[in-house]
Amino acid sequence: METIHDFIGHHLIANYSGCDYDALTNLEGLRDALCRGIAATGATILSANEHVFDGNGFTMMFLLSESHASIHTYPEYASCFIDIFTCGLECKPEEFGRVMEEYLCPTNSSKKMLVRDEGIKKISACL
Repeated sequence: METIHDFIGHHLIANYSGCDYDALTNLEGLRDALCRGIAATGATILSANEHVFDGNGFTMMFLLSESHASIHTYPEYASCFIDIFTCGLECKPEEFGRVMEEYLCPTNSSKKMLVRDEGIKKISACL
């Protein structure tokens, strides 16, 4: 039976700096941490796409049944950006952040949870 989601979502965005360099550049370990983090939210992975840049920077995007998750790493700064957006009320996106922080061990983090719902207004006719 298909789950019908309320028109609401939670969007966790985070910046991590001072990350453990080995964890940040271990692509197999990073993939595993991302998958564990998504699983901890209760979300379902549909597909994934990734790209490794010169200098070992890494971007990975996950298409979720509930929406999406991503990471963009900057090893030269021992930093990364992560985000996860989940529709409905079932998933716990803060768990994604918890798992990623445990894996990356950042010395500094900045994060925000955005609630997205019917309050989003159309800015112009072009959108």
